[in-house]
Amino acid sequence: MIPVLCPVCCATLTVGAAQWRCKNGHCFDVARQGYVNLLPVTQKHSLHPGDTREMVAARRRFLDAGYYQPILQTLQALIKRFAPNARTVLDAGCGEGYYLSGLTEVGERWGIDISKDAVRFAAAREKHAHWLTATAAHLPFAAASFDCVLSMFALTAAAEFARVLKPEGCFIQVLAGANHLPALKCIIYPEVREREKVLCPALDGFTLLHTQTLKFDFTLSQAEAVRQLLYMTPHVWRIRKENAEALARTTRLDEHAEAVFNVYRLDKPQKF
Repeated sequence: MIPVLCPVCCATLTVGAAQWRCKNGHCFDVARQGYVNLLPVTQKHSLHPGDTREMVAARRRFLDAGYYQPILQTLQALIKRFAPNARTVLDAGCGEGYYLSGLTEVGERWGIDISKDAVRFAAAREKHAHWLTATAAHLPFAAASFDCVLSMFALTAAAEFARVLKPEGCFIQVLAGANHLPALKCIIYPEVREREKVLCPALDGFTLLHTQTLKFDFTLSQAEAVRQLLYMTPHVWRIRKENAEALARTTRLDEHAEAVFNVYRLDKPQKF
């Protein structure tokens, strides 16, 4: 098991069945579902950061229905191609655990998310992975711990990812493409204005090995599924009341998805 650090003092935690403790007396309980909350108040930006229980539950139902299975399959193929010997993988911003749970061939899997509700759902989904409430901006892991780090539609904390990756480790970043979910956007926005996005960013300390865009179509035939799709996106935070009402009346949606996969290799340390 890789070393986990105390989020208060950065000492190594001693892992127990009921509690994780450091030498300085900081203690963190193991929740009934099996996850551990390592997000101190000083690292929170609100009282209940991240996705709500309602959002997480909706996303779990949507993902379990298989609409985004092509994304998971592409991720599996890229790991086999670029990190075939990976034994430790971190999903930084794991949500309710769908993608990490699908990587069954990896020996040691870790997922972190700032939402306690998301991590609770993830821990209930997959008992053979390790789940923590934590932030990608302050990863509670020792340096050079992981063979591969994932960011699935989540924050890219390049400096932290570089710190916890092993030498020449692999970072896989997944971003929403330029034409992702156009049908949904047409319902929830009076005018769709696409902002210019950098879909293949240069990251300090990393070399880009590969980029590809996955495009696929799917159909939602129930109003509840349409609502669940909204909760898969950041648009849920910005939708207006009248547009939410229009979306609630939508019982069928023919949708298009685009996901950009960027694969980076951690640069070798420079010798002086």
